[in-house]
Amino acid sequence: MNALKTPPPHLEACGISKRFGSVQALEDVSINVQPGSFQALLGENGAGKSTIVKCLMGFYHADSGEIRINGTPTRIASPQAARRLGLGMVFQHFTLIPSMTVAENLILARPNLPFVIDWKSETRQLADFLKQAPFQVDPHSRVSTLSAGQKQKVEILKELYLETRLLILDEPTSVLTRDEADEVLGFIHRLVKKGELSALLITHKFREVMAYCDEVTVLRRGRFVGGGKTASLDVSGMAEMMMGEARVRNEAVGTRSPAGRSVLRIEGLRARGDNGLEVLHGIDLTVRAGEIVGIAGVSGNGQRELVEVIAGQRGATGGRISVNDEDHRPTRAMLRNHKFCTLPEEPLKNAAVARMTVAENMAFGVFDQPPFQRAGFLLDRKAIARLGRDLIAKFSVHPPSPDAPIGELSGGNVQRAILARELSSGQVSVLVAANPVFGLDFKAVDFIHERLLQTRNQGVAVLLLSEDLDELLELADRVLVMSGGMIVHETTPEKADPAAIGRQMAGHHS
Repeated sequence: MNALKTPPPHLEACGISKRFGSVQALEDVSINVQPGSFQALLGENGAGKSTIVKCLMGFYHADSGEIRINGTPTRIASPQAARRLGLGMVFQHFTLIPSMTVAENLILARPNLPFVIDWKSETRQLADFLKQAPFQVDPHSRVSTLSAGQKQKVEILKELYLETRLLILDEPTSVLTRDEADEVLGFIHRLVKKGELSALLITHKFREVMAYCDEVTVLRRGRFVGGGKTASLDVSGMAEMMMGEARVRNEAVGTRSPAGRSVLRIEGLRARGDNGLEVLHGIDLTVRAGEIVGIAGVSGNGQRELVEVIAGQRGATGGRISVNDEDHRPTRAMLRNHKFCTLPEEPLKNAAVARMTVAENMAFGVFDQPPFQRAGFLLDRKAIARLGRDLIAKFSVHPPSPDAPIGELSGGNVQRAILARELSSGQVSVLVAANPVFGLDFKAVDFIHERLLQTRNQGVAVLLLSEDLDELLELADRVLVMSGGMIVHETTPEKADPAAIGRQMAGHHS
């Protein structure tokens, strides 16, 4: 690529405070991003990371403090003003228009386009840019046809095309394989080292921080609590700054027995996607008692549809699901009979009613049984409240009020509440968990992981789907790779080659 026309700016956020009603989101927070530096911004959910970067990008205006660009106090009134200063942001969720081509997305993002666009001229300029681009993406492809990894690359290409000098990246690798993550971050790192770009990375992945970032800034509960040069820090120290205490993984998750008989068996499972085309092409897998089987895969390769078929939210067009050699159809009666539990992705959308209370949501599996139902049709509200209080205490749900609407809880506490409901409905035989810790902070992640291990060690057959390969290699006893609606690879954590798994996930099956 040609050298960028101007060097990256020196960005300073000095004593930034921001309040939303009664919530103090930021209090006297300062960040210093030197030109040509790659800095990590760390903190648990709710620490203030999103608030500070939205202040930098002009989405929010700070109540106090100032932003300096190259030493000059600057008011960033809007995202457009931030872009004129050379600031750009790649968001955690894609901002591309799916029905448009890559070229249309890049060209239409350019500010100050004329009322009548000279598409030939614009396309020539874009072609010249893409010849030197690090990522090869067909500019004529519709965004809707691209994989998650390709979309993320286009998001970064868009910022480079707009001549962004300081790039803020919000969890940019959450949908990428490890190889894709290294490709993306490695390229940005090279631009930073050449002095052509500065980067501020929000991530939960310490591997990425240690591999690519020069400096670290840590926030906790809206305040700056520490940081420094990455070379002088270690993972445990950064985690302790984030949480206010040492991150201690609980090893007392019970003693594991050898995996037993086959419990969950899926044979030749086929299903169609939302567009009517077949998306599952004969899935075969088995999960034994006391075993976690992990399914790795890039988003969009049939994992969501697989969980929906298993949970009864999507019909199968072929194949068989059995539990303990009995045909399994996900009716309420059969789920209860087979002791079959599900922890779905995005539980507020798929497993809870946001406006109902925590206690009511926790009673979904048992409300029609004694002691929660009397005389065949009357609900015992006191019994439901007692259940809620018991499970809230057992699973450390906060705030500890059974009467709070579950939609007001944080993502981690919603997940705790749904996990409490599923695992407390009686002896569990099968648990299917889909991306159970996506977007959660370290405490919530550790809690959910420990519960999954405890559940396995109690003899439960656990099917764990995750886009985070590190999570699967840490928890699973066997790892299957899903690509193009098929199982294409199987390994164990001991024998796993992460690079090979990444290639399988990306569709390179040879």
